[in-house]
Amino acid sequence: MAAEKELQFAALGGLGEIGLNVYLYGYDDQWMMVDLGITFADDRLPGAEIVLPDLTFIEQKKDRLKGLVLTHAHEDHLGAVPYLWPRLNCPIYCSPFAAEVLKRKLDDHGVRPGNRLRVVKPGTNFEIGPFACYFIGMTHSIPEANALAIETPHGRLLHSGDWKLDPAPLLGERTQAGALESFGDQGVLALLCDSTNVLTPGTSGSESEVRDSLRKLIAEQPHRVALTTFASNLARLQTAIQAGHEAGRQIFVVGRSMNKMIEAAREVGYLKNLPPIQDIRDADRPPRDKVMLLVTGSQGEARAALTRIAINQHPRIKLDAGDTVIFSSKIIPGNERTLYNLHNLLVTRDIEVITEEDHFVHVSGHPCRDEIEQLYRWVRPEIAVPIHGEARHLHAHQRFAMKLGVPTPLLIENGDLLRLAPGIPEVIDEVPVGRMVVESEEIIEAGDELYRTRRRLMNHGTILVSLVFDDLGSLLSEPRIAAHGLVESERFGQFRSRVVEQIMDAVEELGDDEVEEDERVREATRFALRQALDLPRFRRPLVEIQILRLSSEALAGTQAKAQVA
Repeated sequence: MAAEKELQFAALGGLGEIGLNVYLYGYDDQWMMVDLGITFADDRLPGAEIVLPDLTFIEQKKDRLKGLVLTHAHEDHLGAVPYLWPRLNCPIYCSPFAAEVLKRKLDDHGVRPGNRLRVVKPGTNFEIGPFACYFIGMTHSIPEANALAIETPHGRLLHSGDWKLDPAPLLGERTQAGALESFGDQGVLALLCDSTNVLTPGTSGSESEVRDSLRKLIAEQPHRVALTTFASNLARLQTAIQAGHEAGRQIFVVGRSMNKMIEAAREVGYLKNLPPIQDIRDADRPPRDKVMLLVTGSQGEARAALTRIAINQHPRIKLDAGDTVIFSSKIIPGNERTLYNLHNLLVTRDIEVITEEDHFVHVSGHPCRDEIEQLYRWVRPEIAVPIHGEARHLHAHQRFAMKLGVPTPLLIENGDLLRLAPGIPEVIDEVPVGRMVVESEEIIEAGDELYRTRRRLMNHGTILVSLVFDDLGSLLSEPRIAAHGLVESERFGQFRSRVVEQIMDAVEELGDDEVEEDERVREATRFALRQALDLPRFRRPLVEIQILRLSSEALAGTQAKAQVA
């Protein structure tokens, strides 16, 4: 009797981190991908901005990849598609709004998906290989967020996507509680659920409450108001535009990504009845107290509009002392230092900075504990697999699912190949995972020597040593040494002579054969440097040693030129 075919799940990103979401469901070695997102680089990748998931595992079997499903239009769920989808060339399934956003991104990269991009409306059935699927509408901070209901030969799965329960959403529909409850009534093998706010008690709050708060706050400001939020948070943009208009202000949108998101929304029927948005070229014409700016850069992105405004390098927009900047968003974990630096830049210019720590200017688009509990009550899964969160979120989610009575709450990491059925659910293998980086329009490995070198230069500095030998292996002059970012120049000058002396001693102690080997000379020089500098063990400057060997003929020519000069 043939072995029963396995239902499998793996994450190539999105577990142990916020962002970079890419999940795989497999049956009989036929695969469906759910989401393909990016994250933003941190200090571990100096000079980089966009980070992509490594798709080696599924690229190697792309003929078995039957489709990619996008749950919604946030960057951490579809931002990698323009970069990586051409390597896969599989059908893409998404909602009308996500399709509109994606088309613009693909156009920017010269990617033409043709009939591979397939628009799916909520409730419409579609098949991807062995998986029968349909969307269940969920409330989120962007329109048309969806949970993915999946029918498999081994049972039903629910992939939650990003979601919340908002009794009064301002844009898009309320979470389809009836559809979720009905799905649960039919029996659910596994729920793979958002973990972002599992540590936060209560509920995430309603966007309508933020609108009331922002109306009052904006009306109270004496001069210009600049509000920044995620470009994709259309409900918040709608709130800000209406609140600014009610306060008698003209509205200006600053930032390409925000403008493109608004265009995409209007293309599919959202944001139709808003007050007019003015041309940014006219932003300096109204009085300061009649201006409302919506700007990109809520996470302190280096090239975003708000950062350029803060350092007075934006070509059209200026802020003055007494103006107000409202950060109507949450700090993504890992971005704290960047955001606080941006806040400090603004505050030192006497610009008022208002964040969620000071005022009620933000509600999360992700569910808190009470909402997660409600979803479990509706769905009643046999297996819980926490996704979309850092390690602390995933661990807490697993414990919470256990407390709620889920028979099998599982904790896995990126790269774990989980067998959901048949038999006992367990990790049966590992698949390759990693990170790629977009830099200068190229995609390179995040673990590349380039970034290791940059981190070392940034943290430890560099030392350059030049050694010149004659063809007998004798030094022709003292070593030339330059140090950058290691210690202050004045301090380095104080012990330069000691460093030179110890390098010369180390080289002269080498045997006749050893001194002819460049690598042996470098090894001795490095050892002498470290001893002479007496650096702590954790200080590891990048040492570059240049060796020049002059033949007798070349040396004679050099001396002759020197005599002529």
